[in-house]
Amino acid sequence: MRHALCMVASALLVSALTVSPALAEPRPNSAGQPTEWVEVFAEDGTIQQVKIPKRAQPRTSFAVPPPVNVTALQQTGPSAQRFDLVFVGDGYTSSELGLFHAHAAEKWAFLQTVEPFRTYKNSFNVWMVDVISPQSGVDNDPTQGISRNTALGMGFWCGGTERLLCVNENAARAYAANAPQADQILALGNSTKYGGAGGGVATASGGNTSSGWIVAHELGHSMADLADEYDYPYGRYTGGEPYEQNVSIYPAETQRYYRLKWYQYLGQPTPDGGVIGTYEGARYYLYGIYRPSENSLMRSLGRPFNTIGLNAMIQAIRAKTG
Repeated sequence: MRHALCMVASALLVSALTVSPALAEPRPNSAGQPTEWVEVFAEDGTIQQVKIPKRAQPRTSFAVPPPVNVTALQQTGPSAQRFDLVFVGDGYTSSELGLFHAHAAEKWAFLQTVEPFRTYKNSFNVWMVDVISPQSGVDNDPTQGISRNTALGMGFWCGGTERLLCVNENAARAYAANAPQADQILALGNSTKYGGAGGGVATASGGNTSSGWIVAHELGHSMADLADEYDYPYGRYTGGEPYEQNVSIYPAETQRYYRLKWYQYLGQPTPDGGVIGTYEGARYYLYGIYRPSENSLMRSLGRPFNTIGLNAMIQAIRAKTG
């Protein structure tokens, strides 16, 4: 009887191993205005998804980007066998391109202090695309109401959130296309104020040293398909098993019994502290879904990747670089 029950349970588990959708696009708000979710990074390292009015692409100085200069901060091999990180800048005038290069170099130098980038730094090509703005700085910095004429239209207080630093993503992608390849684009705003935003075009303050963690977090998404491990803004998760390696609907006992997800690491030490287990709350939900550790980089800035995230990153690097 027990054998039969186990077989039935196994079948149910297999049928549940389906890909769950990412954070759903919110419906219009009470005023009928379209909304969207954005990833916001706070000064204390916490990360959350915030629903804001859907943004129009910020204004820019150029309808079509002019030819620009591209400099290799680091080039270690062909793009087909490397991860290409492309920095574009906004609010840097022609006389401030040296400052942009310094800010990009600082972000890359910081990234090399975080694993696995420290060990696998030669698996990356890093490009700096010179984007010249008519005026220095970004909108709403240091206070709301300040407007500057820049190439990528970057600015704080996006959607009413002070630290949310938005960019015209279409313009950023057009400039980044000057690089040989762009696996992740990072737009640096000429500012020392802490702020940034996540996405295929991640943003960060060029002159703020703490914003380098945003780069590391976003590469967790773009390189290894890691899920966010924070538990805001939803309540209970009721979907199927997510495809990301670092989240699961199965608690430790179930993972161990059926050899699911990170079962072989349960109880082992993890770089972000403590041991690998199943900690409830992840992928924007407070209940019904688990993360591998108490507090990793995919949950809070300033933390290492946990063992599961680190392994996924290393797998992604090795798969591309051979």
